[in-house]
Amino acid sequence: MMRLLLLVLLLACIATAVMRVEARHRHRQVFSEIVKAENVRDRLELEFKQLQLEQATYAESTLIDKAARERLGMVAPEAHEIVLVRP
Repeated sequence: MMRLLLLVLLLACIATAVMRVEARHRHRQVFSEIVKAENVRDRLELEFKQLQLEQATYAESTLIDKAARERLGMVAPEAHEIVLVRP
């Protein structure tokens, strides 16, 4: 009877040890995934800030006016060229 109890306790200890090892391994895997996700988040945040800065630069009216004049050959219309359309 005593041997059976010892065997059961031994099996319980082994099972507990295996479950603990498995839990620690899973914890390490999840932690690694979290670190990777945080790195992706940081990279995307940096890219987003750069894009916001670029958008603000392009949205400046002087740059738009300069590009319209140089690339497209656009000029402001003369007063007699303006037509007012009423609804």
